[in-house]
Amino acid sequence: MLYAMSAARYDDYLAELAREIPGFRIVRKDRSRFQRLIDRALRIVTLGQMTSYLSSFQTTIGRTVYVTPDWDDRSADVRYVTMRHEAVHLRQFRRFTIPGMALLYVLLPLPMGLAWFRMRFEREAYEETIRASAEVWGRAHVARPELRDHVIGAFTGPAYGWMWPFRASLERWYDQFVDKLDDGPSGLVGSETNSRG
Repeated sequence: MLYAMSAARYDDYLAELAREIPGFRIVRKDRSRFQRLIDRALRIVTLGQMTSYLSSFQTTIGRTVYVTPDWDDRSADVRYVTMRHEAVHLRQFRRFTIPGMALLYVLLPLPMGLAWFRMRFEREAYEETIRASAEVWGRAHVARPELRDHVIGAFTGPAYGWMWPFRASLERWYDQFVDKLDDGPSGLVGSETNSRG
């Protein structure tokens, strides 16, 4: 029963995205020559620190969400929460265009270490991850130190090119965002109809 409800929520969300973003599609990363090229480039620019781009990270470019080979094996809840994050990037690409996102996300003000635009784009997407995670698994889940450290590590580590080194400011952002979440019915945050995404 719960599995069916989770699968239906995920399928409904994909249908909603397809209506909102004409041309929206999901493609496996390992089957994309372009994504394999990005993987090689990231290994070079991070001096071998980023080795799991193809296997651990979903990536949105334009109207396409590139997913890891294990995507279909992940639970419907995990795919739903991840797609809520990626939907933020789909909307960013719609707003700023592919050339605009390439310039802002990749290069400004610096490609690594102080990537303010990348940090802002990812912060918006991770806020949706937190919101969706709380909706699916409850507020206690997003308050867990493991999730907090994982999200903050994404900003300060090689996954996104050490995009923002100011850990204390990221910790304040995370804690304040979680504190602002309101408990909805059943102790979950928000509802499917009120969720952004």
